[in-house]
Amino acid sequence: MFPSFGIGVIILLVLVISGFRVIKEYERGVVFRLGRYIGIRNRGLQWIIPMVDQMVRVSLREVVMDVPSQEVITRDNVSVKVNAVLYFRVLHPEKAIIQVENFLYGTSQLAQTTLRSVCGQAELDELLAERDQINQKLQEIIDQQTEPWGVKVRAVEVKQIDLPQEMQRAMAKQAEAEREKRSKIIHAEGEFQASQRLADAARVLESQGSALQLRYLQTLAEISTEQTTTLVFPVPIDILRPLYEAAVQREAAAPGDGPVRAPAGPTEPERI
Repeated sequence: MFPSFGIGVIILLVLVISGFRVIKEYERGVVFRLGRYIGIRNRGLQWIIPMVDQMVRVSLREVVMDVPSQEVITRDNVSVKVNAVLYFRVLHPEKAIIQVENFLYGTSQLAQTTLRSVCGQAELDELLAERDQINQKLQEIIDQQTEPWGVKVRAVEVKQIDLPQEMQRAMAKQAEAEREKRSKIIHAEGEFQASQRLADAARVLESQGSALQLRYLQTLAEISTEQTTTLVFPVPIDILRPLYEAAVQREAAAPGDGPVRAPAGPTEPERI
């Protein structure tokens, strides 16, 4: 009798000890009793009824999931490959176990289909230039569909967009043409501003005759510094006209036998 009683006690102790469970800080235990959900067990040492209760552990840590590359045809009929990164976590462990068979697999498949759908509705320029808006739209759609599973999608980031070689060459040519266009526009604006300044300088020199003469003298000083043996410089008639008039007056005032002949005046720019 005593040996059988001792065996029974040992078996009972083994069953009691086997019912203890240690749940980590980042985990929660979903407990089912005879197949029926009865509650959530928090972190620490917990006990369940052996052979009656069943506990499923669920991690509450954020999951970083890589969404595989998806073949996408954009709205402007360009075939590209797009992959993304998904950040999510479980907020309600009981829903993640009861409402879906495998919430990790389901979230992954949902992210892939949503990525193809959203990128297919956008044009190539929008995928390349407005990536933040695409990410926001993906996050909202996936989070709305995983909410019944107790899964919260924090962010979705489009990681890489692979373009065909032909499209890459076409975009490179487009960028080169755009840079050449900007270069020509800048050069034309510089020429226009320079012509305006020259026109302003011409008006100043036209209104001030002495300024023109000073400019000629300054040009002579600059040219004289060059190592040249021959210097040809045009002199305007206006500069020589005072000398010509003074010579005529001296001839008229000087006494002489014959008639006074005025020296021939300059008719064209002389060369010095």
